[in-house]
Amino acid sequence: MGQTMVKLTAIQLSSAADVATNLDKIAELLSEATKITEATEAAEAKGNVEHLVVLPECCLFFGSKDSEQLNLAKQSAQGDALCSALAQLAKRYKVYLVAGTIPLLASSGDKFTNTSCTFAPSGKMLGRYDKIHLFDVNVSDNTNSYCESRYTQAGTEVSVVNTAFANIGLSVCFDLRFPSLFQQLSNKGADIITIPSAFTKVTGKAHWQTLLQARAIENQVYIVAAGQEGVHENGRETWGHSMIINPWGEIEKSIATGEGFITVEYQKEEIIRIRQSMPLKSPLSV
Repeated sequence: MGQTMVKLTAIQLSSAADVATNLDKIAELLSEATKITEATEAAEAKGNVEHLVVLPECCLFFGSKDSEQLNLAKQSAQGDALCSALAQLAKRYKVYLVAGTIPLLASSGDKFTNTSCTFAPSGKMLGRYDKIHLFDVNVSDNTNSYCESRYTQAGTEVSVVNTAFANIGLSVCFDLRFPSLFQQLSNKGADIITIPSAFTKVTGKAHWQTLLQARAIENQVYIVAAGQEGVHENGRETWGHSMIINPWGEIEKSIATGEGFITVEYQKEEIIRIRQSMPLKSPLSV
């Protein structure tokens, strides 16, 4: 059996406050992203291609009030409808899908979790992560003040999804500013860390790329960061600039503005080489 080729894709969206519209756009971009190229045709014929695709934060509903995210969570039968739609996309396009985030009703019933679900090509859910660090900040943009915790319940558990080709660490947007989470993901064996995001235009321009490269370098992992981009229905402006960064901190591909996708080939050997040549295990690690 030949060596498995692994492709990493980040999809950039400008999601609307309408689930059906967003599902159609995601399907359109997945169709494009999964087309067989000459470089992968031989491996595909042998069944030796795996494909990991990452969607942005709030991929199915964005650009409205957070209270409407809560309403969506309540209407979706504890997330069954949203999860089922995303699972079907993973199955239809035969990809491992880190499905950005969706609102799932919290146990309290009065808040939702901002949850990143990972699906196998079979449609089976392999794992989930509830965003831990919530975006309660003031930013000099059209929105000015953000209070994610008003309707969102913070997660408490670090999550790594183990697959045959790589261990995938899950994070979301504002988590990017907290290196301790990424260190924990690395300590749990993550080779790839996914970062679905809806970074603001102001903070994205200032810090997005720097933080992404730092997290890749510190933890010697691939970073797959998929963002929302543009001016949304509620006037919120998101930064986009989705990127895939290798364990040496190099930006392999990026997409600045507009909807679209980027794809690179995952090189497991590079992770091994970099980690062996520059061990980063610290005596201060706990």
